Amino acid sequence: MDVDVVYRNARILTMDPARPRATAFAVLGDRVVAVGGPETAGLSARRTVDLAGRCVLPGFHDAHNHMAWYGLSLDELDLSPGRVTRVEDVYGLVAREAARRPPGEWIIGAGYDQNRMSGGHPTAAGLDRAAPDHPVWLKHTSGHMCAVNSAVLARCGADTAPDPDGGRILRDASGAPTGLLQERAQELVRNLLVPFPVDVLARALGAAARNYAAEGITSVQEAGIGGGWIGHSGVEIAAYQRARDEDTLLQRVTLMPASDVLHPLPAHAADPYRSGLDLGMRTGFGDDRLRLGAVKVFSDGSLIGRTSAMCCDFADDPGNRGYLQAGEEELAATITAAHRAGWQVATHAIGDRAVDVVLSAYEEAQRLHPRHDPRHRIEHCAVTSPEQVERIVRLGVIPVPQGSLVREAGDGMADALGPERAAWCYRVRSFTERGVEVPGSSDRPVVAGAPLAGIHALVTRRTAGGRVLAPDERVDVATALRSYTVGSAHAAHAERTRGRIAPGFLADFTVLDADPAGVDADALPEIGVLATAVGGRAVHDLGVLA
Repeated sequence: MDVDVVYRNARILTMDPARPRATAFAVLGDRVVAVGGPETAGLSARRTVDLAGRCVLPGFHDAHNHMAWYGLSLDELDLSPGRVTRVEDVYGLVAREAARRPPGEWIIGAGYDQNRMSGGHPTAAGLDRAAPDHPVWLKHTSGHMCAVNSAVLARCGADTAPDPDGGRILRDASGAPTGLLQERAQELVRNLLVPFPVDVLARALGAAARNYAAEGITSVQEAGIGGGWIGHSGVEIAAYQRARDEDTLLQRVTLMPASDVLHPLPAHAADPYRSGLDLGMRTGFGDDRLRLGAVKVFSDGSLIGRTSAMCCDFADDPGNRGYLQAGEEELAATITAAHRAGWQVATHAIGDRAVDVVLSAYEEAQRLHPRHDPRHRIEHCAVTSPEQVERIVRLGVIPVPQGSLVREAGDGMADALGPERAAWCYRVRSFTERGVEVPGSSDRPVVAGAPLAGIHALVTRRTAGGRVLAPDERVDVATALRSYTVGSAHAAHAERTRGRIAPGFLADFTVLDADPAGVDADALPEIGVLATAVGGRAVHDLGVLA
């Protein structure tokens, strides 16, 4: 057989149970065609690459990220915990931006977390003092709330508007807005700037893609586009197509349209496509570089923002159990319509009450309209009781927790839940021990998204403050690696072509300077990514593939 490239002298973690480790593999076109020294020895190759004993893995696959949001945030004022420890630091950075910008120009910042700085959320009054001549919009790291100044409150009408469905405008004792907008109340602000131009979004995607490639990422699932508070444009798919056409979209991307963009369709009465996207497009439409995945539904808010729908009060906020973003019947109707039309459904559910509502909707939708292997998902699936764990397993639902959130936001989560319920937080081992393929994901830019750091978090579950959150949910390195490869491919209905280095699979791989299974756990985030290839083509290379 003639092949394009044979890679030799490598330590390959294939993720293929038929051959867990190998020393060589061959690529023809965009596929792996042979794995193993003897299997590649007789091949005629146009090129042979000696990897000098370096470690090779299937490319990492982030099953829940926000690529456009992350790319846009690279040009926004950085308010992450590494830069601010007090709310006064936020005001200082805003004031510095105001001093260098002309009056009237927007100041947009991202990444602040009141759990990791003193002084609480920024207020409209504080932002008015820092930037009296500019509209200011600061996005919370969770994405589920934001802080704005009086100029923005007036422009969007939040100073006089009632709370929208599924959102809240926080007010002080006198009834005046504090500047904090939760959940769908953020759309009041977003509507002032959205939609973003397609070329702006395409550039943001290219910037994100370059960083992802340098971290070994070859596939991502974009968790919400096109509508609601998560979308950036009603033609957001066009931005991904633009980036692909310009060869800046380096990863394989599976897109999750927000449920807000589904609408009634003029289909035949006998067809199930009563609600969806125009022309009846649904999960699976596209190709192996860019395609539609699950429809994204929001059921509640965030744990660190204390807006997730809980069965009990937050431990540090008595009387508050969060809230659903829509009524239970409305959520169930949205999920059932999408399920009936053939969509995979991915519902954001953080609190245990929200998880119950979503599971009941999935179960009823499948009862009313049986489908083979719908593979519905619960995004984050953050707080789950033992009974809910068993129900998720029984229903075949995919939980999508994020180890990186435990690392960066776990202290706030532990405070919100209290010592007894913290053991239910962002479970992984409880699912993998029951045979569930748990995908690896980051929720970037809510937190940092490097997969090796995420793997470290799944293994150690150590928070930024040094706690170990739910220690019984720790997994070994092999399980964590499987999550970021096989597990994420399975969550995208792509397990037949991605997640393994095996004959017939796409030639998506990364070359590391150390074997993750052979280093101390705390050394995992420091492993260097030397090269990344998508379909056999290098999208990142420090000289080892050239």
